[in-house]
Amino acid sequence: MNPPLLRIAFAASLFTASFARAASSDWPQWLGPKRDGHAAAGSLSLTKLPAAPEPLWKINIGGGFSSPVVSGDTVVVMAGRGNEEVAFGLNAADGKERWSTPISSLFSDEWGPGPRATPIIDGDRVYVTSCSGEFRCLNLKDGKVVWGTSFEKDFGVAFLGSKAREGTASRRGNNGSPVIDGAHVFVPVGNVAGATLVALDKLTGKVAWKAGQEEAAYSALQVATLGGHKQVVMFAADSLSGFDRATGKILWSEPLKTNAKRHASTPVILGDMVVVNSHTFGTVAFRIEKAGDGCKSSRAWLNPEMKINLGTLVEVGGYLYGHGPAKNFVCLDSNTGKARWTQPGFGKEVSATVALDDKTLLVVTDQGELVLIAADPAGYKELGRTQVCGRTWSTPAIANGAVYVREGLTDGFKLSCWKF
Repeated sequence: MNPPLLRIAFAASLFTASFARAASSDWPQWLGPKRDGHAAAGSLSLTKLPAAPEPLWKINIGGGFSSPVVSGDTVVVMAGRGNEEVAFGLNAADGKERWSTPISSLFSDEWGPGPRATPIIDGDRVYVTSCSGEFRCLNLKDGKVVWGTSFEKDFGVAFLGSKAREGTASRRGNNGSPVIDGAHVFVPVGNVAGATLVALDKLTGKVAWKAGQEEAAYSALQVATLGGHKQVVMFAADSLSGFDRATGKILWSEPLKTNAKRHASTPVILGDMVVVNSHTFGTVAFRIEKAGDGCKSSRAWLNPEMKINLGTLVEVGGYLYGHGPAKNFVCLDSNTGKARWTQPGFGKEVSATVALDDKTLLVVTDQGELVLIAADPAGYKELGRTQVCGRTWSTPAIANGAVYVREGLTDGFKLSCWKF
């Protein structure tokens, strides 16, 4: 074996051996283990970035914006292959394919082909969603279908694609990732006649409840206790609402009607506050309080200048960090919404931000740059910057000391693993 291949093989063997002691540092769902944009404690420590890094591995993968997820020695990613949207199980150590499971026909528009919702790994199962609303529970070990449901066949939500007039999930694909809590998986279905949000038994797929009369947008769901009530928080096409986790009762709702219904940010939970952002109204926080047997909501603050379109902010130490509205990076006070600082030079459309710890942020720009930044409200402090891939709109996964990056807008479709 030649020296470069020997080094890769040795690194992969060390990488594989680390899984037994690093299970707590998985990245099993959208925005990480706690769904807040934070990597697990100790999963990756960085103080600098190399000028010309080499990936541990890089493989060709089909189109799509769905982010990878990681559990133990397995990476799961959704991608297009041929005329289908497919779920893939890969070796985390070397990227080799273990299994592939077709989920639906391939969707494509002017932004590119392939699935957009990020999978969820829960124990020995993984849950995936296609653009057209085909939802499957798969066996994590071999990818076999355990159960499935269809938004159109089972809930009457027709996927229209370019035929739709407005920018909801029925037009651009189901982007919003479901969330698992306890015995149920909560899915943003988007039926306007009573199934905006659906709770399913995660083991069998049986419907526990369905609620709401609104289309789904592109936002992922959250589960949180707000105002003394455990609830599912959904940023739908025309509102931000909290649904009682046990019954589906709408506990509170704030109308948020925007151009093209393009709600793409994930709600950020800060105590009893919920923060969302939009290209239309800016960035806004609502305070949720107990009111009788329900909740009441009120606006805590609004920053109309922070018209953040696609990115989700990450909170560290009382401050919100993320891609701003002017190809910049921003720091906002989470108590007031006011900007502490802004820094230009961060891609064109969106950057994905992950907190490595309470001091350091790792950012992947849409131009494929990896940027290390201090989480410091006093001012912008860049600790390192390096090119790791082509153009991307996907959030990286950080697990077991590695960064998994998906690329693919115009530069080919690849998935790579980086160890620094």
